[in-house]
Amino acid sequence: MNGTVYLSPPDVGPLEESYLIAALRSGWAAPIGPDLEAFEQAVAGRVGTAGAVAVNSGTAALHLALLGVGVGPGDVVIVPTLTFVATANAVRYVGARAVFVDCDPRTGNVDVDLVDDLIRGLRSRGERVGAIVPVDMFGSCADYSALSPICAEAGVPLVEDAAEALGASHAGQPAGSFGQVGVLSFNGNKIMTTSGGGMLVSHDTALLARARHLATQAREPARHYEHRETGYNYRLSNLLAALGRAQLIRLDGMIARRRHLRDSYAKLFAPVPGVRLLNAEDTESNCWLTVLTVEPDRCGWRADDLAVHLAERDIETRPVWKPMHLQPVHLGAECLLTGAAERLFADGVTLPSGSALTEPQTARVFAAIEEFLALRADG
Repeated sequence: MNGTVYLSPPDVGPLEESYLIAALRSGWAAPIGPDLEAFEQAVAGRVGTAGAVAVNSGTAALHLALLGVGVGPGDVVIVPTLTFVATANAVRYVGARAVFVDCDPRTGNVDVDLVDDLIRGLRSRGERVGAIVPVDMFGSCADYSALSPICAEAGVPLVEDAAEALGASHAGQPAGSFGQVGVLSFNGNKIMTTSGGGMLVSHDTALLARARHLATQAREPARHYEHRETGYNYRLSNLLAALGRAQLIRLDGMIARRRHLRDSYAKLFAPVPGVRLLNAEDTESNCWLTVLTVEPDRCGWRADDLAVHLAERDIETRPVWKPMHLQPVHLGAECLLTGAAERLFADGVTLPSGSALTEPQTARVFAAIEEFLALRADG
């Protein structure tokens, strides 16, 4: 019963160890190798795209994706305000300007109804909209059935930030396969991990070839080192790709474990007025993180009250992403807001959701929550 219960710890075991040892013994400890190519092919097969390019972070993948669709200085890029900062920072990497849009309060994903108005408004001022970057929040896809036609009609490239959503789908189509290019993350806390890493996935083979070229310092095919443009040292290593291959084999089991946790949370909080799980009805989610949203006026307590109670028992939680328009680094950015993201930030909390959590750990979490609810009920 001792030790911290973490929010989403890496889930690795004997299979990952065997793949890493095999890669080491093969002699391919260099940045490239057969595991890297095999990992790219396996992920592209899982997502259903023509190909993939593995890089050293999801942020690097976002950078290359924006370059791939032609975003550059002077462009504006529509970004959800409810996201991790990397989504917005990548826009600055290419010299463009992020315009933030609010979220759907039911899902946390981009409010599609706002996007069409925003594109029209920006263009009426003579702005070039270089891309829209919807984010598949907490493992649930954005509403691409509504969003994709808007982007297609407007001629705006769609770059899908599926960093949190590998294994999820929308209307039966896998996360990462929407739009011109999708971006995945394999950070240590994601649904599956390569320790650190990311990937571009796309049906556009020319875009992927361009990304692969830029990710390898834009080296030209010559015997000597020849470079005609600025490139980046972004490729994933062969050893980390070996870890990723093993994780991908186990992905469905890890998703099932997270879904079981989410379903258990749903049952626990079902009798509590004013409390719900974000996107709990999404049967195509990978359930990366379970987010609890609280209406203090109805239930008599705040999300932060529960977070403090769990922290005192060495159980990690985390607030929902602080909206980008409130972040000091992006203060003053243009926005189209309804207040939904700010409310989720104030009234939401993410609960321990990892597939590596043991039965004693999950029992400890649920006992602590039941204790909290009992104390609140007693007044």
